[in-house]
Amino acid sequence: MTSSNAGTPERGPRVRMTGTQRRAQLIEIGRTLFAERGYEATSIEEIAQRAQVSKPVVYEHFGGKEGLYAVVVDREMSTLLSMITSSSLLNDAVSQVGHILAGDFSRRGIDPDTAPLYAQALVGMVSMTAQWWLDDRTPSKEAVAAHIVNLCWNGLTNLEADPQLGA
Repeated sequence: MTSSNAGTPERGPRVRMTGTQRRAQLIEIGRTLFAERGYEATSIEEIAQRAQVSKPVVYEHFGGKEGLYAVVVDREMSTLLSMITSSSLLNDAVSQVGHILAGDFSRRGIDPDTAPLYAQALVGMVSMTAQWWLDDRTPSKEAVAAHIVNLCWNGLTNLEADPQLGA
């Protein structure tokens, strides 16, 4: 069979889906196209065509390309955050920092049982700062690291005005 429009492949029968299934399909198609082409080069028309639906169906679910993009980005960020927070690497980092702090606290006369609290705060501060930096990308990584060390080392009351990492 050939299509009546030259160069346009003929579609098979349209698959009936529930609203939830259709929404999930559109999100996955949008995710794929945004990843392949970027936001600007992706069109509602192409998303609808790949899903074998009309453009109004996409608008009905998301209000437009911006709405679909927001859902895709939100889901990706949630997945990334979940991966980071459930990572054994993060747990290992907290454990190692806690162990180091406990030894240091003992030598300084500070209750070593508080070390896990400080370890959670330090590792959490770094991971949340890293997440913020991925969105902003300013200042440089080195400057961010210097400011984190400045805060951890000096506390809020003794912050250096222009911290620098040592060699």
